[in-house]
Amino acid sequence: MEHEQSIPCDRELSTDKGSLPATMSFQEGDFLSVSAAIGAFLVQICSYGYTTSFGVYQAYYTQYYLTNQSPSAISWIGSTNAFLFDTVGLISGRLYDLGYFYHLLIGGSVLQAFSLFMLSLAKPGQYYQVFLAQGVCSGCASGLIFVPTMAVLSQHFKKHLAPVMTLLGFSNGVRASAGFISGLLFLGCLLMRTRSPPSHSATSFISAATRCVHDSAYLLGVAGLFFYMLWYYYPLFYLQLDSQSHGTGETFSFYSLVIMNASSFMAQFTSGMLVKKVREDTLLIIAGTGCTGLLFSMAWIKTLPGFVAIGVLYGFFSGSALALWGPILALLTPDYSELGVRMGVASAIMVIRHVIGSPISGVLLTSNYIWWRGAVFTGVSGN
Repeated sequence: MEHEQSIPCDRELSTDKGSLPATMSFQEGDFLSVSAAIGAFLVQICSYGYTTSFGVYQAYYTQYYLTNQSPSAISWIGSTNAFLFDTVGLISGRLYDLGYFYHLLIGGSVLQAFSLFMLSLAKPGQYYQVFLAQGVCSGCASGLIFVPTMAVLSQHFKKHLAPVMTLLGFSNGVRASAGFISGLLFLGCLLMRTRSPPSHSATSFISAATRCVHDSAYLLGVAGLFFYMLWYYYPLFYLQLDSQSHGTGETFSFYSLVIMNASSFMAQFTSGMLVKKVREDTLLIIAGTGCTGLLFSMAWIKTLPGFVAIGVLYGFFSGSALALWGPILALLTPDYSELGVRMGVASAIMVIRHVIGSPISGVLLTSNYIWWRGAVFTGVSGN
């Protein structure tokens, strides 16, 4: 491995990086860097990974646990989780820049574990209990830990930052998953370390946010990401329920989401390799175009092979799009001491999509499961 004192890249790096002093040299791929990457991967499984797996809960709540609620009302649980995930990211991003990485990581991990154990105690038909535990508490916890675990990688990687960023019974079942996630979060907390002390010269949040507002490239990038991510949750929330309503069987319906998530993981790994040779924005355009076409096709999917195809292809394209938003924001950040703020501001802007996408799709779906409405709506809005 070569030392990264002088690193060639598309733009000249600032010499006063708040995240990593310019006088500090380090070797990418050393133990501290690798352990940070693994720790970030584990924590993001337990935060964003849990948020994007809401489709399992959507189907179960609709058919068994919250049968007194409409699909749209149930989707508000997942949408609120995702909304708070992005909104709290605005706060956690700034706190990360101020040196509160460990406070955010440990506090958010404890809160996430607590929320999932509380969810396991929620009673059937008690919407407010599920909403508070999974929608509010888990959403806040995920928001506290996601942005810092993405941003901390900038302290460990420069030349390879984009590839690394891209890699990253009800009661008893939820308790088991809560215990498993608690273990992963604990391991993630042990593995991640900051490489440099907090910056005492950090600019104010208002100053950093003002620079974001006056950075046209950043604003256009965030606007583009907003429209790309507007459609993202629809298949994640509704594919399992869609396949069940078309008679594919409960076993396959459950695995339809597993297929999608497995394909998404492979896409994120593949994107990490491709981003070394192809520009991030080019890959994002390809991924977004593929997702748009697949969303329209969901209006006519009725057979098991069709759902398998949607799971594999949409998982691949959406996983690529998801993996690329972090590297693109890093690319649009001239000073890495403000990376946390810029990621947080982007998250706060993109929260609007959560009250437009899945809840409206649920209303269009109705209790009669008119699937083409939601597919066309998300296809058009994502285009």
